[in-house]
Amino acid sequence: MREFFDHGLPGEFKYFTLAHFVPILLLLGIIFILFKYQEKIRSLKNEDLIRLTLAFVMIIADMSYFWHKMYIGADIKDHLPITVCGWTAILGGFMLLSKRQTLFDIVYFFALAGSINALITPAVITDNGPTHFRYYQFWIEHLSIFIAVFYMIAVHKFRPNLKSAFKSMGALIMLTIIALYVNANIEGANYLFLSSTENGDSALNFLPTNIGLRIVIMGSIISVLYFIAYLPWIIKDKDLKKVN
Repeated sequence: MREFFDHGLPGEFKYFTLAHFVPILLLLGIIFILFKYQEKIRSLKNEDLIRLTLAFVMIIADMSYFWHKMYIGADIKDHLPITVCGWTAILGGFMLLSKRQTLFDIVYFFALAGSINALITPAVITDNGPTHFRYYQFWIEHLSIFIAVFYMIAVHKFRPNLKSAFKSMGALIMLTIIALYVNANIEGANYLFLSSTENGDSALNFLPTNIGLRIVIMGSIISVLYFIAYLPWIIKDKDLKKVN
């Protein structure tokens, strides 16, 4: 059992293998179920219990990341709560509990423009396969983020608007400022991947090491991803105008 909670071996997790595809397929299946049975879920007397349970899972999954790092003896300064995915999980949990539009605005774009990279190239778990706790912690936290977003869209008819993107971008800028300060004052810190890439192949590996250029390029990419995340709603609104 101790081996399950220990750190894994270098290269244990491989991209685009069964261990990578199964969680993503599970996520797609759950999202399909949410939209197919949205009316039934909405009409449940204990619908709020579903949101409470999912929120609990999200917050516990994020907290367990820090517990695990302490368990394996990792340097806590390298694992401060300054990550997009971590904050998406926390804010997503409170979004489910409160059903606040502002929290949805932030979480929607954080997830679809930020956390999506973690699903495609989960570089932070390349040393941890299905035989280790960190593998399950990572996937439970990240899948629950997307489940929460699509739950609010399907069941509670939440949707973003143009102001939502600016709210989320403002929150991201604040987090970026904090990350830049911490990276500059803690040797080897690399929060939000602003200093360099992490171990393992990542979609960010092509970025230059110069901080200024890195921020400009990452900002441009994020802006494009925000637009892509909002594009389905632009198309939907145009279609509705044509019908009316």
